Amino acid sequence: MLTETTLIALVDDHRLFRSGLVSLINSLKGYKILFEAGDGEELQRKISPKFKPDIILLDINMPGMNGITTAQWLKANYPDVCIIVLSMFEDADKVLTMVKLGVKGYLLKDAEPHEFEQALKKVAQGELYYPEFVTRHLVSNFNRKPEQVKLNSRELEFLKLAGTELTYKEIADQMCISARTVDGYRDQLFEKLQIKSRVGLVLYAIKNNLVEL
Repeated sequence: MLTETTLIALVDDHRLFRSGLVSLINSLKGYKILFEAGDGEELQRKISPKFKPDIILLDINMPGMNGITTAQWLKANYPDVCIIVLSMFEDADKVLTMVKLGVKGYLLKDAEPHEFEQALKKVAQGELYYPEFVTRHLVSNFNRKPEQVKLNSRELEFLKLAGTELTYKEIADQMCISARTVDGYRDQLFEKLQIKSRVGLVLYAIKNNLVEL
């Protein structure tokens, strides 16, 4: 995020929970509540190209337009807005569905305040925040090894670097290529390996012994 203040929207049908989150966010530096909504339909009415948050904190189970449908709509209409899921449950199907929709973070509602702050910070910096239970579900689901997928040397080099803590820009610098070319390698691998996120690339690299833990 380039803005000094990260704009936040809360989408949750429990007003008391939202009130607690507002208080917590207001106690943190660098964040501002842009608006609140009780479900996806209210979010649709409030968001616009000129009035949109950087991060949406999104509940899954809501009456009316739920979190999954809302995430699908956001992906289609506001793909640059980051989503952090807030849920009472760590149900594998819901977790995997939301990760496939490209959410940047996932938190249980009973998470500690420092976890919440860490999730906000990471996502605001363009990173992902997936706690252990999300990674566990991803690993359990990762059993679709493509048959005889051939990767060239540069794709392999990128894949290994993707398994490090380097940003995409730092990977570009290390490979002596442009950021646009790195995006191209990433998208090629997404297509070849049928993977939709950097986490998936890392898991593929680990499973195929391309990176060491």
